Amino acid sequence: MNSIQNRITAFAKLGDFLSQFSVDNIKKIDSIEHNEIFFDGFLHQMKIAQEKNSWFTKENILFSLNSLSKALTESNLNTFTKDHNLNIDSPKKVAIIMAGNIPLVGFHDFLSVLISGHSVLVKQSSNDKHLLPFLAKYLEYVEVSFKGKITFTEEKLTDFDAVIATGSDNTARYFEFYFKNKPNIIRKSRNSVAVITGKETEEDFIQLSDDVFQYFGLGCRNVSKLYVPKDYNFDAFFTGMYAKKDMINNAKYANNYDYNKAVYLMSLFDLLENGFLMIKEDKSYSSPIATIFYEYYENETDLKIKLNQDKEKIQCIVAKDFIEDEIAFGQTQHPKLTDYADGVNTLDFLSKI
Repeated sequence: MNSIQNRITAFAKLGDFLSQFSVDNIKKIDSIEHNEIFFDGFLHQMKIAQEKNSWFTKENILFSLNSLSKALTESNLNTFTKDHNLNIDSPKKVAIIMAGNIPLVGFHDFLSVLISGHSVLVKQSSNDKHLLPFLAKYLEYVEVSFKGKITFTEEKLTDFDAVIATGSDNTARYFEFYFKNKPNIIRKSRNSVAVITGKETEEDFIQLSDDVFQYFGLGCRNVSKLYVPKDYNFDAFFTGMYAKKDMINNAKYANNYDYNKAVYLMSLFDLLENGFLMIKEDKSYSSPIATIFYEYYENETDLKIKLNQDKEKIQCIVAKDFIEDEIAFGQTQHPKLTDYADGVNTLDFLSKI
């Protein structure tokens, strides 16, 4: 019988395997199971992923692997699963439609389905299709009961019992119609915001630069919008952002910066910029690459009400002693397994289908 403990152990072993690939150092550890088969092969998949998608730099892939390896410990996985009855009598086949904005962005859903005891049918984004199938093979090696439970497809999805789909607001409307007769979780576009009160330190803004620039700002946990007090002076903010000045050396980022700057200047928008980041006053949450939107607020209570009203559009609120469930500066890209996307408890959904 494929017990929950076996599944936890398998993912913990995957976490050990991934721990060899860190931003500071890639180092083969002899004691890792099946390394002789998988280590060099995974390096090759990382190289292909970089070649196929120039947003997937080596640093960004390694950052993602590092975060996963820290999350996938026996202790974290036990905490993640402990409040759910995952000894399911009749396993289902759950389809996952994954986004491709950052490396392995769909991994949490993949983990949730398999650790729940279900089978998974994965439709990946063409932007991110080289890393996960290889890690799935590793899982099948360390836990034989996963064999036959993991399928990847590029075809139209057929023959499944439930679905978890992530896309833009437009594709979500299509998903909601298309999957209306199946149990589903449909995720739409979300962005993250930071609330600046004027009490921040220089270190807070350096930390915030991680929340803004990691993965070039392409993730839903990246800060794309600032709320600042009326007449706020942005000097301290720009000083903190300067920690990421090397961003502009990435050709794709630089092209986006130049293009968006030209569009704004031709439209005669007021904007502030520092050579690699523009800030523009705008009520929207979703800003283009190399741009952060900002909005002034006059009253903290009114801002809290607004953020609550718009919670369906917001993934993370970065702040310092401002609102409950806020995330500390510099921490948006270090989610725990229990930090569910869109606040929907995936394990809860999977234990009841």
